[in-house]
Amino acid sequence: MSKPQSISFHHPWAVWFGCMAIVAGVLAHMPMFWMGRYNGFRMVGMPMDMTMLVGMALIPVGLALAAFGLMPRLEQMRAQRIGAHVVQFHVADGVPLNREHWKLVIVLVVALAVDVLKPASLGFVMPGMTEEYSITKETAGLLALIALTGTTVGSVVWGRIADTFGRRAAILLSALMFIGTAICGAMPSFEWNLAMCFLMGASAGGLLPITFTLMAEMIPARHRGWLLVALGGVGTSAGYLLAAGAAAVLEPLFSWRALWLLGLPTGLMIVFLDKFIPESPRFLANAGLHREAQAVLSRYSGVLDKDEPADPTAAAHDEETKPSAWDLLRGSNARVTRGLMVCGIAWGLANFGFLLWLPTNLRAMGMDAGTATALLARSAILAMPGIALVIWLYHRWSSIKALVLFIALTSASLLAFFVMGLLDLQSQAAMLLATVGLLVSSSGVIAMLIPYAAEIYPVHLRGTGSGVIAACSKFGGILGALFGVLGLFGNLTLSALFIALPMAVSAVMLMRSGIDTRGRRLEDIQMDMQARNSRLTAGGGA
Repeated sequence: MSKPQSISFHHPWAVWFGCMAIVAGVLAHMPMFWMGRYNGFRMVGMPMDMTMLVGMALIPVGLALAAFGLMPRLEQMRAQRIGAHVVQFHVADGVPLNREHWKLVIVLVVALAVDVLKPASLGFVMPGMTEEYSITKETAGLLALIALTGTTVGSVVWGRIADTFGRRAAILLSALMFIGTAICGAMPSFEWNLAMCFLMGASAGGLLPITFTLMAEMIPARHRGWLLVALGGVGTSAGYLLAAGAAAVLEPLFSWRALWLLGLPTGLMIVFLDKFIPESPRFLANAGLHREAQAVLSRYSGVLDKDEPADPTAAAHDEETKPSAWDLLRGSNARVTRGLMVCGIAWGLANFGFLLWLPTNLRAMGMDAGTATALLARSAILAMPGIALVIWLYHRWSSIKALVLFIALTSASLLAFFVMGLLDLQSQAAMLLATVGLLVSSSGVIAMLIPYAAEIYPVHLRGTGSGVIAACSKFGGILGALFGVLGLFGNLTLSALFIALPMAVSAVMLMRSGIDTRGRRLEDIQMDMQARNSRLTAGGGA
């Protein structure tokens, strides 16, 4: 598994044995699943046989083996840190998009679609799961809450793994965990599904920010912004389409359980695409592996001119400075991190709280069910072209101004709902306009939020920063679910104001602390961030 253009794994044999153990563990659940074909693949109440129990034990053992094998040779990093040639990243940032770049883009789109597929399947499995386990809808709702909690934790943990051991190792470990959680489809009890759903969420939450991190560090500066936003839009849409298509084709044949079992083939797909996933040259240079970084850059950008003067912004991270997740809230990163975190939490509240309860609130305002559903469907269709506008503004106008604009539009749309509720206005035209505005603006915010985080942080914190911001958007969803139980979202007027205010605050925070990343080298962005922080500190800025 070791390649000249990538970082060498510590023990390749451990990766392959671990992978085989995980696959064997999942396959060990298939006999009992297939036994259920005579009663519609219902497994509720079935006792776990010895083969199934051995399979469950093989999965964590395989994950531990693979994790051990995926970790790079840290002693080699430390040995090569002193006196190594500094890598010239500006050469790679000035080249046009080539075949290698497009292969990477396609692979990462596939990885992101697979990542979205798993949590997107939640909505399709819940009806069948509710019926088979004879549980209430409220109890079934715990599945979504547990999954969101898993994605929140996974985003942070996998972000740290990516910054410590490499982007490629983190992507592969996430894919292997994806495979292991496929056994959700063979669990005979609801409680086991909850446990597996947490792990599934952790793997899905981890893969998302790492794909953006790797893309940001591999794509030339001129094309980085629009490709990052397009990656999110296309990958997310493809993932939801895959979930809907799989539900339509597989669920009638093999019940809802087949949607969970898809984790096996889709996770293996990412593992087999590993040969097209390089390690980030910026991570390699930061770790002291300059020879490997040069190899990756030469593959994507041609032969580098080693006689050029050293670029101090591309030097390896000082070994005496121990990177920490808390660095996100210190120094030049603090102000922009706080703004992005507030925005992420507010977006989660809007998406997993306000929009989730909107159909119910529309009916409470006097709309019949058919009219409310039709209004939301028309709004979603009208909102679809919005992603093209987001890509254009992010690439052609300004990354930070485009993000702030869509945050402000989200806040304005929520305030429109507040005003309509306050005035008891039941105009369908006004409601349609506000709903379209909210769907377009909130979709634009999440399409830009994590890509912007992947551009704004330094290399030793990029995975962690992207993970933390992604986790905040999921944490907002957890809060949305909890506030929904407490009844906050039953009040359209109050809930709209409750989310609009932090949205507006985050727009102001980011306007003050963010900088434009459009078409700029990542190293130049870092120098500007440090300079801006120095100016704000000297001027007594908050």
